Amino acid sequence: MYTLITGASSGVGRELAICLSQTRSLILSGRNTERLNETKSACKNNDILLWPYDLEKTDRLEAELSAWIKENNVQIDSFVHCAGLMKMVPLRAINYEIILNTYSVNVFSTQLIIKTLASRKINGGNLKAAVFISSNISNRGAAAFSAYGASKAALDGLARNLAAELAPNIRVNSVLPGGMITEMTKDMFADENMRNMFNKNYPLGIGTPKDIAPLVEFLLSDKSGWITGQQFVVDGGRTIDITERKD
Repeated sequence: MYTLITGASSGVGRELAICLSQTRSLILSGRNTERLNETKSACKNNDILLWPYDLEKTDRLEAELSAWIKENNVQIDSFVHCAGLMKMVPLRAINYEIILNTYSVNVFSTQLIIKTLASRKINGGNLKAAVFISSNISNRGAAAFSAYGASKAALDGLARNLAAELAPNIRVNSVLPGGMITEMTKDMFADENMRNMFNKNYPLGIGTPKDIAPLVEFLLSDKSGWITGQQFVVDGGRTIDITERKD
């Protein structure tokens, strides 16, 4: 059995792949084959397959994934959606293409992948657990994040509805990280003022992908066999701290 991880070429996806490879056989997905191979080289075992795919191309996703599963004769029992597209765009500059691409990667592809993996005809009824990597912004809000934040709220809604629809055979949960230093956010955190602001407002400081991996591993395992449809916030205490810091 394999675990499919999207967005595995960097950031949270890469860190999860390295962590989960200690106990699982993996399928790594992302747009860049070279970077997927770098992730593969960092993993702890040799039973690693690659499915390079651009998740913005949702019109071909079901057919491509179905054909790949058949061609490689694999069975997939778990799925982690780490792929994410985040752009800071104020409303005055937003356009249809930005919204469509954000939702395609963050939401639409997720639903099409899990539909494919839940198919008995394609995957033999082997899927047991899925974890969607969302964001703590899905329950809150931030300027210039309307497309990204709304897409993550939609992703959490998708998790809850699929959890109800696919029970008792498939469990679906989402993990909501706070601010973390990843490939996607490194430019933002390169700004000293931004980095200082985050450190002031996060009781436990800025996170890294290593702070997410153990929870995801738990949610994929039988140890979480009575947990589904839940949102797990992992944000260093950001969402519970209303202390006003003036310096």
